[in-house]
Amino acid sequence: MKVHKLQGHIQTIYLVEYAEKLLLLDGCCRADISKLEQFIAGELARPFSDLKLIVVTHMHPDHAGAAHKLRKITGCKIASANMSSQWYKGLRGRFMHLVDIALAMWVASRMGKTRKNLWYPAHLKIDYALADQAKLPGFDEWCVLLTPGHTDRDLSVLHLASKRIYVGDLLVKVKDRFIPPIPVNYPSQYLASILTLQALRPASIMLAHGGEVEFSERDFAHVLTVAPRKPFTIWTPAKNKLKRLLLRKKG
Repeated sequence: MKVHKLQGHIQTIYLVEYAEKLLLLDGCCRADISKLEQFIAGELARPFSDLKLIVVTHMHPDHAGAAHKLRKITGCKIASANMSSQWYKGLRGRFMHLVDIALAMWVASRMGKTRKNLWYPAHLKIDYALADQAKLPGFDEWCVLLTPGHTDRDLSVLHLASKRIYVGDLLVKVKDRFIPPIPVNYPSQYLASILTLQALRPASIMLAHGGEVEFSERDFAHVLTVAPRKPFTIWTPAKNKLKRLLLRKKG
């Protein structure tokens, strides 16, 4: 087993190689499809159809954006959390889907990337609905852990033998510090997920934004200290600023 790390459009891509099959630890951006195909066909000299399973950790554009198209092209299966409803549900959900795509495009522009089409379906059609600690179909060396907080359905993917774990957006590395993602929609669940990860004592943590890192107790203590106790979204700073302005006027 070998884990290949590729620089995706705005995130790190983790592709797991076995002699007879390939596993993708997240659904990437739509813009990553050609790069992934070129790597598999060129660097690995393998057919694209060797990709057998994609794990979608949550529904944001850089984690679910390529999943449906990759399944159509390669015939692979999609696995994700066993949830009773879609993340982008209703009118509010559709609006947030558009906002999240716009945010992904903004991040790409800040990174100096060429403008790409990042559109993808708001609703994910999965082949395997996974519960906490379920093993990946066809990849028994790997299991998923439910680590919600960023959204209500975030998964982490653990390699049981080596204790290397891919955590998606559970943690983000900015410069030399580890911080919670934006948003943290469910703060109590987020804290519980960080404590679950800490108790696991992983050998290394694979981040969607920050690469593969080793995490110390000091790092965990820092994240637990700065983790929000109330929901924190992209709108929170603006709301807080408005509240401060209103309080000043009243004063």
